[in-house]
Amino acid sequence: MGAVAATADAAGLAHLDEDAWDDLLNYIEERRVIPIVGPDLLRVETDRGPRLLYEWLAEKLAARLAVDATALPQPLNLNDVVCSYLGQRGRREEAYTRLRSIMREVQFTPPEALRQLTRITDFDLFVTTTFDPLLEQALNAERHAGQAGAEVLAYAPNRVVDLPTERSQLQRPVVYHLLGKLSASPTYVISDEDMLEFICALQSEHLTPEKLFHELEHNHLLLIGSDFSNWLARLFLRMAKRKRLSDPREVGEILADDHTAKDDRLLAFLQQVSVRTRVYAGAAAFVDELCRRWQARQAPMAANGLAPQRFLPPAREMPENAVFISYAREDLPAVQRLKSALDAAGLTTWFDLDRLEGGDDYDRKIRTNIARCSYFVPIISANTQRRHEAYFRREWSYAVDRTRNMAEGAVFILPVCVDDTPEADALVPDRFRALHFARLPDGEPTPEFVRRLQDLLTGRRA
Repeated sequence: MGAVAATADAAGLAHLDEDAWDDLLNYIEERRVIPIVGPDLLRVETDRGPRLLYEWLAEKLAARLAVDATALPQPLNLNDVVCSYLGQRGRREEAYTRLRSIMREVQFTPPEALRQLTRITDFDLFVTTTFDPLLEQALNAERHAGQAGAEVLAYAPNRVVDLPTERSQLQRPVVYHLLGKLSASPTYVISDEDMLEFICALQSEHLTPEKLFHELEHNHLLLIGSDFSNWLARLFLRMAKRKRLSDPREVGEILADDHTAKDDRLLAFLQQVSVRTRVYAGAAAFVDELCRRWQARQAPMAANGLAPQRFLPPAREMPENAVFISYAREDLPAVQRLKSALDAAGLTTWFDLDRLEGGDDYDRKIRTNIARCSYFVPIISANTQRRHEAYFRREWSYAVDRTRNMAEGAVFILPVCVDDTPEADALVPDRFRALHFARLPDGEPTPEFVRRLQDLLTGRRA
């Protein structure tokens, strides 16, 4: 992503040329891009038609706090409402708990722009500058059938939360609330004063989420739908890159929103100082174009069978009619490959990705899931041979226990061997030995195995 693209077309909109789009898509496929989502993408359906969520919230909050909205600039924003309330000697904490109550009373459908963005499965880390749950809900809807599969983290100056590991090792898509998450406590940004405190804390040596900022520094950034003012935009870019914006760097960013392209001073600054920054006018339009181009690149490869199936982590809670996969942690790559292929075939699979292996609550959860799953697939390998004592063996025992209540010949356990371990030597329960082992090297399912599962699940649903 090269120099600033602020040229205008006939409609007066800044745009990206074809080379810039091609570069961006290449970086996305290499997982070198992080989207940073702002409030301009949050257009929701209200009783008065489509509205920006934060304008709607400002109106509702003004009513709850008895603030005269007609005396404030229009359209309303949360900062003006909060400042007016404080000017009436209101309690600052009251604003946060009232906002939480307002959000609890409504059920907004995640905006299409957020759903489009989360359909791009090469994105595994989403940073948001908003406090609402809509991005998380969109991600779970698009990738986890509505189940809670995304990991949600939130920063606050009094509670520094960082990424759990380096980005390359993330096992679930992450939504990181950089400016705090909705709460009854004053731990998220709703006013300019809050923003000042968060920005100062994020730049403090001891209050910076180091793993997150390492990723922001070394990856390309998409700032989509930001409502940052001129100087706040400059400060945010400088904070994310942790060096002078005029210093040579290999990564850049795109600002896609509804106001930057109209801000001549900010554009001039970027053109002179931050030559790796590009600008696109219109947040929703940018997401729509990005999603369309990304999907168009996937289609030919998928049609030719060249696109590898992308692994989408299982939901935290097991969906209904799921196939339970039991495995040794050393076999996770094969299990991910198996799940990706079965997902692509329209089959619902589940396994425990966290592998906590301990605690009564964890054991109860696993036992319950085995008691209600549609089928049980134990993964057998040289790794399970080596481990004479492990939690997966307890899972196997629970599956055998369930079969004791089944009719003779009923199909429930479908053993899968992912390497050349001989069936005769397999260290498995006796009940497994009476069953046929499917041979799926490295977790790659055969068409026969997929069809059998499809037939079994179709028969069970009927």
